[in-house]
Amino acid sequence: MFRFPVIHAICARPILLLVLPASFMFAAGPAKRQPPGISVVRWTEGAPGSTFSRTPDGKYVYDLKNGSIEIAITIDSQELEKVRHRPLPVFAVRLNAQYSGQQSFELSPDPITLEFVSHYQVISEVLDPDELARRIQNDIDSVGDETEHEVRKHPEKKQEQESLLQSHLKDMTELVGFVSLYGLRGTTLNHDNSATGGWIFFSANSKWIGKWKSQEQFLLRMPVEDRIFEFPFALPPRKGDMSLRRRPD
Repeated sequence: MFRFPVIHAICARPILLLVLPASFMFAAGPAKRQPPGISVVRWTEGAPGSTFSRTPDGKYVYDLKNGSIEIAITIDSQELEKVRHRPLPVFAVRLNAQYSGQQSFELSPDPITLEFVSHYQVISEVLDPDELARRIQNDIDSVGDETEHEVRKHPEKKQEQESLLQSHLKDMTELVGFVSLYGLRGTTLNHDNSATGGWIFFSANSKWIGKWKSQEQFLLRMPVEDRIFEFPFALPPRKGDMSLRRRPD
């Protein structure tokens, strides 16, 4: 299993939530049928090429190797709690890929999907990080206008509303910076450029997704050339499981 670069956390202070535009919403639906000639490589506990580990800062790592391609996904143990506290309800996954072959291939995050198995098998397509950042940036002005409107209606709440606005705008700006800087982009992997990594984001905004269950089941699918890497995972991995975070020195 290869070593991962430093994984940055996403801020998740309690804040107001924005209403997602239609492009960030999705509908429930069954998984698409497998195209002919495509094989499925599925992470399976204890199977050759499949490993699971926990990091000191409280993250779960699922690593899957098949031939010359190795894919690993990392999920924060507190991800379910953080989703609802972000300026946009997005589910974040860290993805790392490494290639040890002699050829080259295009690795793109576009076809990656996340299935919310515990919620009517809702399937979310990966959000483009640049488009996501632009949407958040555009909504910053809208939130400011809404606050100004509320202050005119209730001038006695001016200080409270402006304080909430500043806190909210700070979180939105941080999220824009994080998505822009650390979002996964497509790249060509080859002998000279053998590894890549970044965060991928999925909308968690759907009428079919209600309150989180005590244990949530997910399935991440990532097409890679003639294969589809599948990562079934749960939060927490086992019912009642708790990941303890090591305090920074």
